[in-house]
Amino acid sequence: MESTDDEVKQRQLIDARARNISHNVRCTECGSQSIEDSQADIAILLRKLIRDEIRAGKTDKEVYKKLEDDYGETVLYAPKFDMQTAAVWLSPVSLRAFLSIVESLIHIVEVMLKHGVFGQLLVAGAAAGVWAYNKHRQRTNVHIMALNLIRGVPLTPKEKEMMLDILTPPQSTGTLSTWWNRWRGH
Repeated sequence: MESTDDEVKQRQLIDARARNISHNVRCTECGSQSIEDSQADIAILLRKLIRDEIRAGKTDKEVYKKLEDDYGETVLYAPKFDMQTAAVWLSPVSLRAFLSIVESLIHIVEVMLKHGVFGQLLVAGAAAGVWAYNKHRQRTNVHIMALNLIRGVPLTPKEKEMMLDILTPPQSTGTLSTWWNRWRGH
């Protein structure tokens, strides 16, 4: 009597493990159903294979590995995390973070519009953009002027003044140059 109880418990344990694994394995014929829910021939064969593997003493991890090796990674509902699947795994987090930022920006703009500060901020942003563009253009012009010097093209007085202004080091406050001179041994 005890041996039949043990056999029944063992069979129930195998069935429970097999069902758990089968719920996490995609039917290769149906695609949208697990092999536990599918009645396709391949699903029936896969359920039998899983039970046979469990009876052979394999762990759940080993059964999943065998299914993945035999049928590919797409047979599993939860693909492993690696460089190829990182975008799939991280996209919900990235999307939520992006939406939170957009939501915060919309709230900030609403508050600024309510208090009448948005126009001032827009003007300040435009001024900062113009300043950054002029700085970039100035640096670009320095490169052009340096190329012209190498080619032997004379500089205009304004270009000479700009080159000297950019290339002349700023007046020292004493702290850095003193530290630098001490380090150099002067």
